[in-house]
Amino acid sequence: MTGYTMLRNGGVGNGGQTCMLRWSNRIRLTWLSFTLFIILVFFPLIAHYYLTTLDEADEAGKRIFGPRAGNELCEVKHVLDLCRIRESVSEELLQLEAKRQELNSEIAKLNLKIEACKKSIENAKQDLLQLKNVISQTEHSYKELMAQNQPKLSLPIRLLPDKDDAGLPPPKVIRGCRLHNCFDYSRCPLTSGFPVYVYDSDQFAFGSYLDPLVKQAFQATARANVYVTENADIACLYVILVGEMQEPVLLRPADLEKQLYSLPYWRTDGHNHVIINLSRKSDTQNLLYNVSTGRAMVAQSTFYAAQYRPGFDLVVSPLVHAMSEPNFMEIPPQVPVKRKFLFTFQGEKIESLRSSLQEARSFEEEIEGDPPADYDDRIIATLKAVQDSKLDQVLVEFTCKNQPKSSLPTEWALCGEREDRLELLKLSTFALIITPGDPHLVISSGCATRLFEALEVGAVPVVLGEQVQLPYHDMLQWNEAALVVPKPRVTEVHFLLRSLSDSDLLAMRRQGRFLWETYFSTADSIFNTVLAMIRTRIQIPAAPIREEAAAEIPHRSGKAAGTDPNMADNGDLDLGPVETEPPYASPKYLRNFTLTVTDFYRSWNSAPGPFHLFPHTPFDPVLPSEAKFLGSGTGFRPIGGGAGGSGKEFQAALGGNVPREQFTVVMLTYEREEVLMNSLERLNGLPYLNKVVVVWNSPKLPSEDLLWPDIGVPIMVIKKMSSLFYCMK
Repeated sequence: MTGYTMLRNGGVGNGGQTCMLRWSNRIRLTWLSFTLFIILVFFPLIAHYYLTTLDEADEAGKRIFGPRAGNELCEVKHVLDLCRIRESVSEELLQLEAKRQELNSEIAKLNLKIEACKKSIENAKQDLLQLKNVISQTEHSYKELMAQNQPKLSLPIRLLPDKDDAGLPPPKVIRGCRLHNCFDYSRCPLTSGFPVYVYDSDQFAFGSYLDPLVKQAFQATARANVYVTENADIACLYVILVGEMQEPVLLRPADLEKQLYSLPYWRTDGHNHVIINLSRKSDTQNLLYNVSTGRAMVAQSTFYAAQYRPGFDLVVSPLVHAMSEPNFMEIPPQVPVKRKFLFTFQGEKIESLRSSLQEARSFEEEIEGDPPADYDDRIIATLKAVQDSKLDQVLVEFTCKNQPKSSLPTEWALCGEREDRLELLKLSTFALIITPGDPHLVISSGCATRLFEALEVGAVPVVLGEQVQLPYHDMLQWNEAALVVPKPRVTEVHFLLRSLSDSDLLAMRRQGRFLWETYFSTADSIFNTVLAMIRTRIQIPAAPIREEAAAEIPHRSGKAAGTDPNMADNGDLDLGPVETEPPYASPKYLRNFTLTVTDFYRSWNSAPGPFHLFPHTPFDPVLPSEAKFLGSGTGFRPIGGGAGGSGKEFQAALGGNVPREQFTVVMLTYEREEVLMNSLERLNGLPYLNKVVVVWNSPKLPSEDLLWPDIGVPIMVIKKMSSLFYCMK
């Protein structure tokens, strides 16, 4: 009561009241904190306990709120992934099964087609067998018909020496001799092989007058010729050499004629004889002018119109290289086309020095009067005018600096030595050749010598005078290697020479080189050409090429060559069959005794190209009038030249005589292995190719580790054979 009173009365009672309030507030805060603690701690525990008790009361394995281990959660995810994988694999298996069923159906269809193809193949084999039987029966029937219809021919009766009467009608004049009335064909059957008997000049008196070098060269050539025989009884032709004579000439024409008529096989008139005069000297170049040669042919480089018998006598080239071969290394190259001088001429004509060197009639005076018989005066004036005009660099000299060579009347004599003339011609694009002023002089040795030297060094000959008969004119196409201009057109010569293109000049120069090497260069070529001309005139086929065993070089073949991309896409060009046939031997050539247009190949008369040409035989040059293919797929065939074409044109033109025809490529090489391999690879898949012959033209053999391409046909590598090949510079 006391304390209560104190509080109610103030004083000390107020201080106690304040303490009670503080104590009351502290109790409230403590109670509030305790309450919050109970709520925050015990309620969650009670809830957790309740929830745990609820999970345990449920079925095992279906706890929702109970705690789970970590490995159990991973197992659930793995199971779900496996389920998804199972579903995807099932879908893929279903798809593969569908594809398998489709493939099985396609395989079944293809098996049916294969069975049908097998049946078709069997049927085709049966049909092929039947066709083979039909072909065999047809061939047998054809042979029987040929045997029944083929006439039995006997060889012509050979005329033997004991039958001196040839039965030939005598010509009214000897100058009228031609083959039909002065040549005995019965001694030269088609199957005779053209036997030739060569007289030994040393056994006769005129042989002692012959030049030893010319005689020795002629004898060596005759011994190596394939047609020469020692049996005079079977000979078709008899050859006798009468020139070149040594100087001074002591043999009179009457004595020479008497000795000719005393030849053992002359038979009163000399039919089937050939008298060869290879002289180039003025005193002996027309040795037979006053000699009666009867029915014997004359082959020389000088003829007057009174003695020349066209189609019977032969105009030949003079023999410049007797025993020595021409030095091909000194021959100038064919390019450049244009040389220092446009044209050159050096010569002197003693009987014409009264001409325009001092005073010449004007062209108007000549036109008003009678036409001149000799155009040399006009030629001199015109050529000197061209030289003085200096439009082009030319060189013309009508007076020799030294003593001129001896010459015939009205013939332009040669100036200087041969070496000096060749040096000038090497600088000349054209070489002028002025024919003799005498219209009765058909050809002279001086003109033939100028022609020989011009062709030798590549100067294109320009012959002024269309009346001249150039060597072998009836067999060679001289318009491809020389220009023949009438003398009245001398004022147009300069214009004509300037109008020729470089390509035409080069073609004429190459053709001239070919003619010179083949028909003019040596004694062997001249003798072979004379025999080839006569043999061609009487239509006897050439002797077959001698078989010579070539030294084959062993070599290794590498991998198959790829197809050349240039040959892969040919467009519309037909190069032959799609599948190339393997090499096979050609059938026997059956046209040895006929001349047909289909087998005529123009490029035999043209200069060789990158590939070299084989002569008709090693001893017998091919003349353009008889240029034919040998028709052998296993033999050598000429390549190059011509206009080309497709496979069908090749079969029709290059052979064409048989349904199946192949050719052989011949290649010359000299230590250029990479170029050779590239060239061989380009021949891969070439239609109609039989084989390739590589002539290794080097003393050093190919590398042992060199791999040769496999082009589908045999490649033969052989060493060079000098008797069959010649090189063009």
